[in-house]
Amino acid sequence: MRPFDPLLLFSLPALVLAARSRTCKPTKSNGSSLVSAAWYAGWHSDDFPLSSVSWDKYTHMTYSFAETTEDVSTLSLNGSNPDLLPVFVQTAHENNVKALVSIGGWTGSRFYSSAVADSANRTAFVDTVVQFATQYGLDGLDFDWEYPGNQGIGCNTISANDTTNTSGIDICSGQVNPCNFLTFLQLLRQDPVGRDLILTSATSIFPWIGPTGDRLTDVSGFADVLDWIAIMNYDLWGSWSASVGPNSPLNDTCASSANQQGSAVSGVAAWADAGMPAQQIVLGVASYGHSFSVTPTDAITSDGQIKAYPAFNAAAQPHGDAWDDDASTDVCGVTSGPGGNFDFWGLIDAGFLLANGTVAPGIDYRFDSCSQTAYVYNETSSVMVSFDDARAFAAKGAFIKSNGLRGFATWEAGGDSKDILLDAIRSGAGAV
Repeated sequence: MRPFDPLLLFSLPALVLAARSRTCKPTKSNGSSLVSAAWYAGWHSDDFPLSSVSWDKYTHMTYSFAETTEDVSTLSLNGSNPDLLPVFVQTAHENNVKALVSIGGWTGSRFYSSAVADSANRTAFVDTVVQFATQYGLDGLDFDWEYPGNQGIGCNTISANDTTNTSGIDICSGQVNPCNFLTFLQLLRQDPVGRDLILTSATSIFPWIGPTGDRLTDVSGFADVLDWIAIMNYDLWGSWSASVGPNSPLNDTCASSANQQGSAVSGVAAWADAGMPAQQIVLGVASYGHSFSVTPTDAITSDGQIKAYPAFNAAAQPHGDAWDDDASTDVCGVTSGPGGNFDFWGLIDAGFLLANGTVAPGIDYRFDSCSQTAYVYNETSSVMVSFDDARAFAAKGAFIKSNGLRGFATWEAGGDSKDILLDAIRSGAGAV
């Protein structure tokens, strides 16, 4: 087989779709330079302080998270080191980096639906986010609703009218809009402050669920009001899956149908087909991987190679690195854990990788040519980890460049080690 060439396999010339014109066109940035972004987790600031961020390699940094609450007039920074946020904004600006805050997240999206459910709440929520952005001097807001029209953590408020296909929907023309999220964003763009903010949305791998339970086929209205979406191309496989699989696959169209859970290739194509221009798509990438307990018999082939999609023991979930979640009860009352996550630096600390990011002696390694992701396996501990190494990040950078995407956003900035992943994706995307 010839060496893998992501530029040959992943060229999607049909991705660039023109956004449809609207009455009362919103103001948004027209920049076309590469977005080099990451989310900064405030609760990890003791281990990864702001001084450790390579600010000169980023264009945007997004502080996480401001959470929705039952009170539409209140956002909560509890658990995200709220005292650090003003320093974060100041530091970003001192380094000519745009400072955003992400609203929502996995545990912080519970009240998104109710916040945009009717005219009164939408108006109040616009006031809330505008005041928040003004208070902290933000350049933009990232709406990380997990997920409109579909349950996330398990106890979110939810409505069939969270999202719908957007062709012909426009509050400026006086038409009735059954898409609550879009109406909120349009109202925000009408605000004197909101019209000048960078507005982004961290999204599911495929377009959001609509009122009928099907994926949206027309998101052009969102393209009109958002500067870009960041497709969260990670957590595609994990402890909830039937077998070990790639956390953040670049491609899955070359996998068997049973192993096609979504990927950068299929996700970007779906959003583009629904009307999101390639230049408004940022690829979300992961600086961490998921671990699995796999017996040597299930893990290794007769010729000593790591098997593809091996079975694992879900009852023996390994603990990840020092940042991994312990077993706990979440906000919905569900007990689970540990998470089993290993950040890239955690794989080095645990002895899977050397300090330069290459595989350590005595560790089995496999790079999957379809998903373009890496696997490491410790036969002694029976722990396998699916993750992205520098080769995987470089392939994602090449995909971004060859398909004219807006850039990348990494969850999270602190998960890398010595910028090994950051440098690889920037190089692949042509930034260095």
